[in-house]
Amino acid sequence: MFDSLSDRLSGVFDRLRGRGALSEEDVRGAMREVRIALLEADVALPVVRRFVDGVTETAIGQQVLRSVTPGQQVVKIVHDALTEMLGSGTAELDLAATPPVVIMMVGLQGSGKTTSTAKIAKLLKDKQGKKVLMASLDVNRPAAQEQLAVLGGQVDVATLPIVPGQTPVEIATRALHAARLQAVDVLMLDTAGRLHVDQALMDEMKAVSAIATPRETLLVVDSLTGQDAVNVAQNFAGQVPLTGVVLTRMDGDARGGAALSMRAVTGQPIKFAGTGEKLDAIEAFDPQRVAGRILGMGDIVSIVEKAAAAVNADEADKLAQRMAKGEFDMNDLRTQLRQMQRMGGLGALAGLMPGMKKAKAAMANSGMDDKVLVHMDAIIGSMTPKERAKPELLNAKRKIRVAKGSGTQVQDVNKIIKMHQEMARAMKQIRKMGGLKGLAAMFGKGGMGAAMPGLDQPMGPGGLGGGMKMPGLGGMPANLGDLLKRK
Repeated sequence: MFDSLSDRLSGVFDRLRGRGALSEEDVRGAMREVRIALLEADVALPVVRRFVDGVTETAIGQQVLRSVTPGQQVVKIVHDALTEMLGSGTAELDLAATPPVVIMMVGLQGSGKTTSTAKIAKLLKDKQGKKVLMASLDVNRPAAQEQLAVLGGQVDVATLPIVPGQTPVEIATRALHAARLQAVDVLMLDTAGRLHVDQALMDEMKAVSAIATPRETLLVVDSLTGQDAVNVAQNFAGQVPLTGVVLTRMDGDARGGAALSMRAVTGQPIKFAGTGEKLDAIEAFDPQRVAGRILGMGDIVSIVEKAAAAVNADEADKLAQRMAKGEFDMNDLRTQLRQMQRMGGLGALAGLMPGMKKAKAAMANSGMDDKVLVHMDAIIGSMTPKERAKPELLNAKRKIRVAKGSGTQVQDVNKIIKMHQEMARAMKQIRKMGGLKGLAAMFGKGGMGAAMPGLDQPMGPGGLGGGMKMPGLGGMPANLGDLLKRK
């Protein structure tokens, strides 16, 4: 998401950073380009005006123009302004009420309301241990109630039994009664949508709201509709007391205009962003992290969270024990590669790492995508158990057999072996330093750079992803481009 806007803004700020001093005209010229970039990203015109005027006024202050790094200062001002535009902090669901707490989902037909209902219910069940009941109030769209029942089965969340012929208000009343009887923590009401906003829809929303008294009323908007999404939000905000917004299909929105406009238009925070079709592809919307991604600053916190969710605790313990002994075989490498796949693959990780925007583009241009991880797994899978445990057994004849078995070339097998050798060498270096405890002690005394020179350097030549002959963070090998680029 935000790829087009991020590319445009990165170009503008790269030019600012490259100058030793900035004049007022330099700043105003840059902000003119920012204005165009935001408009092309489908951000609402009033929002663009307010944003650009505010940033320009702050950025042309004497303190900024006379500072040692004026370009960086301007970027920080833009980052802070973007964060403010998106909402100053992460807005969590307000569940501080006597159960059952009611969450009402509203929006147009086709916006992803029903799927988002199931996704949020799964999130509440898995992450907060809440007992959730879902009820479909959509009596207009064919099979809408059945769809929610199917999704409920997939996410293991109860749904209200379907009774034909009931009105939305009657269904809401029955859902409240059932939720109280079953000691449910959260009741989610999936309301009906329309192809267009009309008064009948609004009247229905108001009637249900009066009966259910929802703690949260979330507007679900398809971010791909751009400016139309903003118009829909304005219409709903004028008639229904919204408490937040859920943006769907954010993974397919390269412009991001809907997200940047939504807070200013509705006056309510964006609470969730749908990032894919899977029922776990939803995340809490964090303005600061999103602003960092837009400006190419990365999102290390998201990487850590993805790692926490993807890494198997038992696998991690076993690997840590082997690392302490200086051991690392092909089975360990395979485990690391599979963890990377579970974290979203190379493209997703590169997009979240600071300074890796250009590296991600280079990966795409060279044809290096997440299929590389699949090919690497196939190569290791074509080795015998003995070869995986002792890669030194892989002579020329065995390499040919492995290449044929995995549908790859011998040079691809050689790259895997080279990667393993580098990572195994690093494990032995860590053992010489006193193992993981010794490494941690060195981090404490002199930071990461003291323990592993080059690891704390910026991205680019000599730093992470640019010539470092060590395994990367979280098992991501260094020199990934050199090791994996397919010929």
